[in-house]
Amino acid sequence: MVTSLEARPPFDGAGVLAFLAARALPGLERVTHDSYTRTLSVGDRRGVVTVHLRGEAGITVGVSSSLVPVLVQVVARVRRLFDLDAHPIEIDAHLAADPLLARSVAAHPGLRVPGTLDPFELAVRVVLGQQVSVAAARTLATRLATTFGATIEGDSELGTVFPTAAVLAAIDTERMRETGVTRARAVTVQALAAAVSEDRVDLAAGADPAEVIELLDALPGIGPWTAEMIAMRAIGWPDAFPAGDLGVRRRLGATTEAAARAAADRWRPWRSYGVVHLWTPESA
Repeated sequence: MVTSLEARPPFDGAGVLAFLAARALPGLERVTHDSYTRTLSVGDRRGVVTVHLRGEAGITVGVSSSLVPVLVQVVARVRRLFDLDAHPIEIDAHLAADPLLARSVAAHPGLRVPGTLDPFELAVRVVLGQQVSVAAARTLATRLATTFGATIEGDSELGTVFPTAAVLAAIDTERMRETGVTRARAVTVQALAAAVSEDRVDLAAGADPAEVIELLDALPGIGPWTAEMIAMRAIGWPDAFPAGDLGVRRRLGATTEAAARAAADRWRPWRSYGVVHLWTPESA
């Protein structure tokens, strides 16, 4: 089944694909110059979702027959993934007033904040990405998925579904360490999984960011950088700011997190978009 979704122009869908391509997990995701395909579980339903760009007009979404009964939920997640409900003209005008971002805004009008189809998966991947490279985090997430995730049939390249919160909450720490995850990270993943599976932390799009960040901060091994990154990409908070991100601080010329926050204060209430501009290579 295929459906079309509109985007408010300008729409930099290619930027979202580039971001996802650098982080795609083999066996779970496939990215081309104009499409994104991945496995997904929604409740007890598992299948494959494929998104194609339609230029600035928006995207088309195709789902396998197994996901048709939960199409409404899938479409809502795809909208968040590609940030289709953003107000790009307002955001671009606001950020272009900062000389540091003006060049990137001009080069990438309608830049979006990449979201996720699976908020829990995104949260785990942020935890695995603490103090390591994107490539290293990708490797760890792939091992975790292939070891503990479910499998599906129908696509020769994509056959693994990321494990649910309930599954990872029940995994023994030592078994998780066999995938290369450190003991500290394994403890954090288990605590996060338990909190999500027990509905103590809501990672759904639109959840209250202050509450989510507070609850995440209370979990072992999760600090401000991790909580802000999850708030930015999982729940879609447009004003998240991971002040501990070294790349962001370097671009801002800030030696401390406090200095970075002060420098980014002029981007409010769109700090998430300012961060993505700093992450975009062409903005350098």
